[in-house]
Amino acid sequence: TLTVVFFELTGHGVTIGYHRLFTHGSFKAKRPLKIALAVLGGMAVQGPVITWVADHRRHHAFSDREGDPHSPWLFGTSAWALTKGFWHAHLGWMFQRDNTSNKERFAPDLLRDEDIVALDRLFWLWTVLTFLLPAVLGGLITLSWTGALTAFFWAGLVRVSLLHHTTWSTNSICHMIGERPFKSRDKAANFWPLALLSFGESWHNSHHADPSCARHGVKRGQMDTSARCIRIFEKAGWVSGVKWPTAERLAKL
Repeated sequence: TLTVVFFELTGHGVTIGYHRLFTHGSFKAKRPLKIALAVLGGMAVQGPVITWVADHRRHHAFSDREGDPHSPWLFGTSAWALTKGFWHAHLGWMFQRDNTSNKERFAPDLLRDEDIVALDRLFWLWTVLTFLLPAVLGGLITLSWTGALTAFFWAGLVRVSLLHHTTWSTNSICHMIGERPFKSRDKAANFWPLALLSFGESWHNSHHADPSCARHGVKRGQMDTSARCIRIFEKAGWVSGVKWPTAERLAKL
C-alpha cells in the first residue's frame, strides 16, 4: 500500500507539477499547491525542478533533431543505430548532458520565482525524505525494524526505480512505437499500454502536437489520471486558467 501511495504521489508530482505546470504552463496553481507539487516532484528523484524543466523545454525546442537531449533517432535508422538510440533516450543521455541545457536559457521564468528557486536548492532534502518517510511509516505501522526495512525497499528503492523507468519510457518508447493521429514536428507517438502507469503521459503524440494542453489523452477513452487530478483541483478552486482540449483547439491540430 505504501508503495502505491508514494508512487502515485511522487509520479503525479512529476507529471502535473514538473511537466504540465512548471514546464508548459498548462494551468496556474495557487501558492500552496504549487509548492506541494514541486516538493512531490522532487521526491521522485528525477532532479531539481529547474534543471528538469530546462531539460524538457530543450527537448521540445529540438525534438528528434540535433540538440534534443534524449531523442532515440539521433544515431540513424539502422537496427544498431536505433538500439543505441533507445539506450541513449532511455537512460544514457543523463550521463552526456552538455552546457546547452542551462537554466538561464530554458527556464528564466522559474529563476525569477523565489519559491521555486528555494525548493530547487532543497532537492537533497526531498531525496532524503522520499526514502526516509516510507521507512518511518513502515516501522510505525508494523512496530518493527523489518517493517521499516521492507517499506524502505519497496516503497523507497523499488518505487523510485519503477517511476524512473516509466518516465524514461516516455522519452524512448513513445518516440519510437505507437500511433501518430496528430501532426507534430517529430516522431512522438501515442503508446496506450503505458497510459495508466505513466499517469497519461504516454499520449505523447497528442502532447507534442499541443504541448501546453492540460490533458494529453484528448480522445474518448484515453486514460489520463494527471488531467483528472487537475480537473479536481480546478473544481476545488486551487487552479485556474486550465488549457483544456476544446473542439476549437483540437481542430487546429
